[in-house]
Amino acid sequence: MNGYIRLETLDLVLAALLLFLNGGLSLAFSLGLEKRLLIAGARMVVQLAAVGLVLKALFATVSPWLTGGVALLMILFAGREIVARQERPFAGWWAYGLGVGCMATAAVAVTLFALTAQVQADPWYHPRFALPLLGMVLGNTMTGIALGMDTLTTAIPRERAAVEAQLALGATRFEAMRPLARSAMRSALMPMINAMAATGLVALPGMMTGQILSGVDPIEATKYQLLIMFLIVGGTGLGSVSAVLGGVLRATDERHRLRPERLRKV
Repeated sequence: MNGYIRLETLDLVLAALLLFLNGGLSLAFSLGLEKRLLIAGARMVVQLAAVGLVLKALFATVSPWLTGGVALLMILFAGREIVARQERPFAGWWAYGLGVGCMATAAVAVTLFALTAQVQADPWYHPRFALPLLGMVLGNTMTGIALGMDTLTTAIPRERAAVEAQLALGATRFEAMRPLARSAMRSALMPMINAMAATGLVALPGMMTGQILSGVDPIEATKYQLLIMFLIVGGTGLGSVSAVLGGVLRATDERHRLRPERLRKV
């Protein structure tokens, strides 16, 4: 059977029963997650419905300003998620600005590279191509930066004595912070490495599955999935490494002193 299979509202309602099944399991085992499951499910429905309506309007009116405005909103909301996922973020605007700056630079650069070099959309800012690509790269870059920054900022108070001892012995701030930075970068990149290793054998990624279900040739769907994975790895690597290095600079000063007071107090 070829072609797109249309889903009706009843189909979605039946699938949503699985969410209530999880709520029942939470009640049965006293997990206390049933309310959060329902709230998260309701938010997901409302958010996706709103996104669908917005994208439909954007596709009908192809404008670089509208596409850029939506992309900016996506970046700003992703920046909020980065801060929310850190136990001890930097104090002040650094908590938000560092993550947003590194994430936006990496994700936008990688997305523009794909739009102009591989996809070659006409025009390149067409929301049908630009926003889905940016969203996939942005989501994974956001996760990598959040993991890297959280690992770094939680390690600084814990390893304060060791770092300050190396600084007192004449090490530069980069030399003293190197073990913490390496651990943070590994935390940021490891999920992406695991995802690449499991893709294909363990799981079919969402984009590839969606294309196959919509009738696209599996070989073509595989090509697009490979492109997306390479873009995601590039965006996650660039964003995470730059965010961790920026965090090292913020956690120290030009006189090679550790500045733990720049972290938000618990």
